[in-house]
Amino acid sequence: MELDNRKIIILKTIIKNYLATGEPVGSRTISKESGLSLSSATIRNEMSDLEEMGYILQPHTSAGRIPSDKGYRFYVDSILKESDNRVEEVTDIMFKRVDRLESLLKQMVRLLAVDTNYAALVSGPVLSENKIRYLQISRPSESKLLLILVCEGNIVKNMILDCQEPFTEQEILQLNLLLNNSLAGLSFKAITPQLIAELLVQAGSHRNTVSVVLNAVVELMETGEDSRDIYTSGATNIFKYPELSDVDKASKLISAFEEKDVLKQLVEEVSRNEEQSDPGEHGVQVYIGGEGPIQNMQDCSLVTANYELAEGLRGVIGVIGPKRMDYEKVLHSMQTMMDQLDRMFGRKNEE
Repeated sequence: MELDNRKIIILKTIIKNYLATGEPVGSRTISKESGLSLSSATIRNEMSDLEEMGYILQPHTSAGRIPSDKGYRFYVDSILKESDNRVEEVTDIMFKRVDRLESLLKQMVRLLAVDTNYAALVSGPVLSENKIRYLQISRPSESKLLLILVCEGNIVKNMILDCQEPFTEQEILQLNLLLNNSLAGLSFKAITPQLIAELLVQAGSHRNTVSVVLNAVVELMETGEDSRDIYTSGATNIFKYPELSDVDKASKLISAFEEKDVLKQLVEEVSRNEEQSDPGEHGVQVYIGGEGPIQNMQDCSLVTANYELAEGLRGVIGVIGPKRMDYEKVLHSMQTMMDQLDRMFGRKNEE
């Protein structure tokens, strides 16, 4: 006899009601709560089939049904499968959203360079306080664990871990519940030695595996800042301005613009400066000549602004040009870009 979709719905309705009430579940309850448009006679027939298949029991004559061990096993396996499917769906959605943002930032930096006629840069998003939203461990092979870490800002990270310890599916489920109950909503700084010690105690015989997972979580969160992407456009616009077109000056500027580590340093310096000041809604700052953080840009002016999207995503956008740049136009262009980001990612709607 086949466990078809209708029988599955009835079985899950019985299990959920029994878990909630501890009382045998009858056909009338199933008719109300299953969402199936079936007569009581049809539901009773299906219940008889489920009983014959060993998924439910009838504790007393004329009473409702309760789940059997086989029924509970089917229910737990279904939860595990649905959980895995949700992780895959969420992962796919989040990767798409990040890809969408990165494509948008690349387009934005090109438009900014064209609109201002200067060089432009934008840093990819990094997480502010980098909080955990959800994590999932699964067993792709007997010797490996897959850790999927979902952080605020819809950032998904993953890591394959070595693990020789045997696990049942139920034990994997229990570890996921333990880790999520303890870590969801926490930032990297909030994962204290005391919290780790408490988790290891709760993990019992699986403390070694939980220790490996926690080390991986910390490692993934620590590398968030280092993985910052920098997108640039309009570097050749520098040659349009006589005071910057000198071979030596232009060469230094182009070299600085092409060195991603130099640009990351610039973004980090700008971010630190803006955190220590009161620059306004988008953190707009203007660095003229020697005020800038990069030695090879001493002959330029740098205008920067923070972008901050929903759920804590932050980055920096900047325009580099001669000291005699059209500051009013640059500030207007950057403000327009910031407003567009706010509208597209819902920040102003949330406020």
